[in-house]
Amino acid sequence: MARSLDGLVLAPVADQAPGQVGTRTRFAYHERDGEVWAEYAGGDVVRGHLVGTREGDRLDFRYVQLKRDGTTASGHCVSTVVELPDGRVRLEETWRWESQPGRGTSVVEQLAADGTD
Repeated sequence: MARSLDGLVLAPVADQAPGQVGTRTRFAYHERDGEVWAEYAGGDVVRGHLVGTREGDRLDFRYVQLKRDGTTASGHCVSTVVELPDGRVRLEETWRWESQPGRGTSVVEQLAADGTD
């Protein structure tokens, strides 16, 4: 199992569709006893929260977010935790909206220690 996500900051490696999470979004992760949660913001997202569980290298969580245009959205995501050769963490995600049509995949990676991507 890859190391704990607790205290890590991750960012998407690519932009999604307009109005969604993008490369300017930052996720601050927490983890304890199989529970995972995070706060996120940036880009088109004013405030977002996710909460779920971790079993081995699999995360299963729900997310909800407030966007800059004043709308909200929510969905479900399953992620695989991967440790990169340089020791950083990557999450390979498969998600689907529950509040609107749409689904997809994305990748978020731990920011380097100096805060760069």
